[in-house]
Amino acid sequence: MPPEPTRGRADAAPDVAPLGCYSCEQEALGAAAEERERILVTATWRVAHAFNSSAEGWLILLPRRHVETIVELTAAEAADLGPLVQRVSRALHDELGCEKTYLAQFSEAEGFRHLHFHVVARRPGAARERLGPNVFEHLRRPEAEWVTPGRQRELALSLRARLDGA
Repeated sequence: MPPEPTRGRADAAPDVAPLGCYSCEQEALGAAAEERERILVTATWRVAHAFNSSAEGWLILLPRRHVETIVELTAAEAADLGPLVQRVSRALHDELGCEKTYLAQFSEAEGFRHLHFHVVARRPGAARERLGPNVFEHLRRPEAEWVTPGRQRELALSLRARLDGA
């Protein structure tokens, strides 16, 4: 049996984020990060709004320490994940009137291997060609169609207020 990996384990040496990890760079900014990067910050997770999406309410849930796979989560991180997905989904429902939230996890792109979960608001009247896995088309749209930084900030503040009250 191969030895158990230590990178990312809570009982291992402190994690050293790899160079170019966008999530860790944002985490290191703390309160100086943009509002959209810190919609909610708990002891174990951070919630951000995607910066490169044409869909309002495309949220990202990230462990606050660098891990790249689900198996690297601590028991506390794993236990906090389910309730966090539910809280964030409720906040999106209340804020945007979404009918569903989609949940996905891949963490494969260069610079974005830090484990993260996409929680995507699926709003009423969504185009048929953007339902289900086709929702990822929102990440392939040109920058001119992305949710503006101002709207991301507005959503972040409103969602934060809802989540703080939950």
